[in-house]
Amino acid sequence: MKQVYYVVVFILRRHNGNNQLLMARRAENKYMGGTWQLISGGLEPDETAWQGALREMWEETRLKPLEFYRLSTLASFYRPDNDSLNTAPMFCAVIDNDAAVTINSEHTEIEWVNVTEADSRLMWPSDQQGLAEVRSVILNDGLAKGYMRIPL
Repeated sequence: MKQVYYVVVFILRRHNGNNQLLMARRAENKYMGGTWQLISGGLEPDETAWQGALREMWEETRLKPLEFYRLSTLASFYRPDNDSLNTAPMFCAVIDNDAAVTINSEHTEIEWVNVTEADSRLMWPSDQQGLAEVRSVILNDGLAKGYMRIPL
């Protein structure tokens, strides 16, 4: 069994008084094609997790965050198709409300979902746990927020 590291990024914006989460539909020819996902991707050699998260965010959306946070929630799961144990730190990026998203070939479309309604759209329990942390710590200015911020 091999160990694989990747990252997950919750991308948020404030729109019409609501906090919204970016979701992207995976291209059919990609792993889990056709499903709606958060922005994610594998780490490159000698890349830190937070650097990988920023790179994946840029490559897949052409977005740059105004604020950037690490989360304490991790995704961890086994993939039988390649006999790998996958571990992913999660991050939260807050973007400018007017920033334009340009998706790459890994996705076919995007959708902004209100964070209060996003749980039913997230397929993985770890994503739902990460969203709960985003709500309680990042959006509600929880005690740990200042310690989770990554300076840009």
